[in-house]
Amino acid sequence: MSPEKSAPPVKVLDGVRVVELGTFITAPYAAMLLAELGADVVKVERPGGDPFRNFSGTGPSPVFTAFNRNKRSVTLDLSRPGASDVIEALARSADVLLVNMRSGAPEKLGIGYDALHAINPRLVYCSITGFGRDGPYAGRPAYDMVGQAISGFTSRLHGEDDPRIPGPNHSDAITGIFACIGILGALEERHRTGAGRRVEVSMLEATMGLSVDALSHLFAHGEEQAYYGRASLSQSFLLKCRDGKRIALQLSSPDRFWIELAKAIERPDILERYPGRVARINSYEALGRELSTIFGERDRDEWIARLEQYDIPFAPERSIGELEQDPQVKHLDVFNETNSAHFGGVVRGMNRAVRYDGDNRSGFLPPPGLGEHTDEVLEGLGIGRERIAELRRGGAI
Repeated sequence: MSPEKSAPPVKVLDGVRVVELGTFITAPYAAMLLAELGADVVKVERPGGDPFRNFSGTGPSPVFTAFNRNKRSVTLDLSRPGASDVIEALARSADVLLVNMRSGAPEKLGIGYDALHAINPRLVYCSITGFGRDGPYAGRPAYDMVGQAISGFTSRLHGEDDPRIPGPNHSDAITGIFACIGILGALEERHRTGAGRRVEVSMLEATMGLSVDALSHLFAHGEEQAYYGRASLSQSFLLKCRDGKRIALQLSSPDRFWIELAKAIERPDILERYPGRVARINSYEALGRELSTIFGERDRDEWIARLEQYDIPFAPERSIGELEQDPQVKHLDVFNETNSAHFGGVVRGMNRAVRYDGDNRSGFLPPPGLGEHTDEVLEGLGIGRERIAELRRGGAI
């Protein structure tokens, strides 16, 4: 599956420069996805650094490493004299500029679209906000949970009274992914037109994009889909086995999977009592209870062997800690290692989820130390060492 390690890694965005003026997750994640495709990403941080650098309060944070691999770090205080010169030089050199701030904040800092597009008309300028450029919520702060709640997403996943929120940062992640898609589209257009484009992604709209099936149901039927409605249609179940481990099934619409399941569980009567997809949808709750009882009679490994034998769509539920030992994850060569003096030596992470000619390698650079590449990047922009020293004495870098 993997290419020869001696061959150079595939970098489809080699030669593309991305300037990231972002903190936390959305813009940093989008920039990291571009970096994993081979772009040169320059992360511009205030002198104190991205707040995620010490998010845990006990030193270098795994949250920072998660979203900032394959980047070079430059420190810059936008409020200091001379900082605008550096921004202008970065904008001239960039193919893409990414920023995630409240609506109006980039303009106040002199890094808005109009100002930077005037410097570089070929620039693809991507602005990520919580709610969009304007409107009644435009000035509000937004983080992941805000995006999940207002988009309708949590209403589909969190039906309990418990105020605690389980699970990953869906809104942050999908917003970064949509931003990356938008940027790639604008870069492709620029190949034809020679002109840059303003790309705008809001957390609200991006997270709503995860619920197109629920929205389609609403538009078609004039009512919200039932809480377990999607699962009943797809015939999805998460079942606890005798040993306490869980296994997931999605039988979907083909009858053949139900016929084979009846054989695997040695219960042909289930086909007589639930004859056809509509009957199974209407009896989803009762069917789930019955399958739970049946699967509780054997350990998970026994069920895995039987479900494989009958070619049924299933998966054992893995914890994050179990992924490295999963045979398919091992085969796919999902993880990489880089070395960093700033983050305790070896830093482990995922390779990109996209392969080119079988190549998924993306561990080009470890997460950068704060300001680690300031002099390197500024010199590359044509800013001399004496000027860099002046900027440093003035607190701009």
